[in-house]
Formats: sequence, structure tokens, C-alpha cells
Amino acid sequence: MTELNSPARRFCGVVPPLVTPLRDRDTLDEPGLTRLLEHVLGGGVRGVFILGTTGEGPHLSYRLRRELITQTCEIVDGRAPVLVGVTDSAFAESAALAEVAADAGAAAVVLAPPYYVPTSQAELLGYVRRFAAESPLPVMLYNMPSLTKVWYEFETVRELTAIESIVGVKDSGGDLDYFQRLVSLRALRPDWSILIGPEHLLVESMQLGGDGGVAGGANAFPRLFVACYQAYVEGDAARVARLQQRIVDLQGIYAVGDDASRFIKATKCALSVLGICDDLPAEPLERFVGRHRDHIAAVVRKLETAETAAT
Repeated sequence: MTELNSPARRFCGVVPPLVTPLRDRDTLDEPGLTRLLEHVLGGGVRGVFILGTTGEGPHLSYRLRRELITQTCEIVDGRAPVLVGVTDSAFAESAALAEVAADAGAAAVVLAPPYYVPTSQAELLGYVRRFAAESPLPVMLYNMPSLTKVWYEFETVRELTAIESIVGVKDSGGDLDYFQRLVSLRALRPDWSILIGPEHLLVESMQLGGDGGVAGGANAFPRLFVACYQAYVEGDAARVARLQQRIVDLQGIYAVGDDASRFIKATKCALSVLGICDDLPAEPLERFVGRHRDHIAAVVRKLETAETAAT
């Protein structure tokens, strides 16, 4: 098994894909953002990832994206690395956001395949090469085929190991065989960080040599995911099993709704139940109300009680 916490790797542990707290369709909830960042940093996370899927990046105006980058970096103030999602259907907009992220003090940018019009692997390879050459920051690849329609196929990723400024992969494909092949690329790039997206696969991914997870549930329960990660690093199998069961229990918040947006809306709803920030999603999404909110609140309160009892 690949050694965890290698000093050669830039990113490891739990890195929540931060939600974007909103007051209205194009206004950042700055107090909510501050509370959320203090909540996750206080929970021991190793970084924050903004403007990803959970952060609703593609649904936000470019003005708001720039504001979020600047505000996040100011609030974090060097306490943890900030990773910035720059995925867009327009190359120029991704490049512009990378410049904003660099100016604000972010640690890296995160790039998924351009969405809307699917690319061939040859086109994707050329796209990433050009982007990496222009980016002022290191680049993490983001494999999110359910939403971008295109995988970073393994051979494409293997060719991209030749680019020094590409520093790893966040994989949200959910295919552990593919994930294990990504880990095997450390034979070429021992410095690469390989992070899992689906939070319920955190332990399994680490057993395969992964470096940690970009866990949406860590917005609400950062200590749970950090404790699970640390228990695995320390070889405490019994504690890992107990904490993994709580992570499985947390998946109950996603058992409402019937499409991919439920993960975003449920995460924001959980944060609202905890009093951290409002649950307003970016348009065209609508927040959970009624029985859906009640269901999420029941799951959150049960886990909150368990967490309190454990401490």
C-alpha cells in the first residue's frame, strides 16, 4: 500500500468541496461563508475546494466566482490550502479564473473536462496541455464524468503525468478499479495527490493507496471525516469501522430528491439545520422544504448527538 501523508504530496486528508452560501441569486452570504470556513477549519480539514460541483461553480456569475475566490482566501489566511475550481465551457474563462485564484493566494486550480460539448480524448489532452502551460498555479485534474459527459481516460491521464505543474487527480467517477489505476501512476509521479470524490468510498480508496477525500459531507461534519481519515492512518481498525458506519448513516441526507442536484441541496440543507449558513441554492435549483427538510434534519440531529457523545 502506498504510504499516506507523504511529504512529497501537496494535498491529502479531508478537503471539503465547499458549498457557496448565498443571500440571493447573485449575492454572496459573507457571514455564512465565514462561519462555514471556520467550522471546517476548526474540524481539522487539510484544505478547502471551492467552485466545484458542491459549490455550484457553473451556476454562479463570473463576478460572484471572483468574489468567492478572494473572500475565501482572505478568510482562510494561509491556514490551509485553497483549491479553486475553474472548469468552464470557455477556455478563456477558465484561464481568467486561474489568474484570479493566483492573485488571491490560492494553492492550486482544479480542472474538469469542458462541459456541454463532449471532447475527444485527443482534444482533451491538447486542452489540458495548453491550460497547464498558461496556468499560474498547479493543476489538479477533476474526473466528473456524470456531469461533464467525458472521462479523463487512463491513457490520457498517464500522458499528462509528463507535465510537472499537474499535481494529481480528484476522481468522482466512483469506479474503484479506475481509481486504483490512477494510484499506479505514482510509479511515474510519486508526488501526485490522488483524492476520492464519493465520500462513502473514503476508506476503500485509502486502502487502495489514495491520499484522502473531497467529501461533501465534511461541510457539515468535518470532524467525522477527519477522525475517520486519522484513524485509518493510525491503523485503528475498530475506530475506522465505527466512524465509517456514521459516514454511511450520513448518506441518508441524500435519500431525498431524484437527481444529481440532491447532493448539493441536501448538503446546504444540513448546514442550515446546523445554523451555519442558509440553504438557498443557485438558480435554477430550489431548496428542500417540508418532508424532505424534515428527513434531512432528523439524520443531522442523530449524527450531531452521536458526535457530541463521542467527544
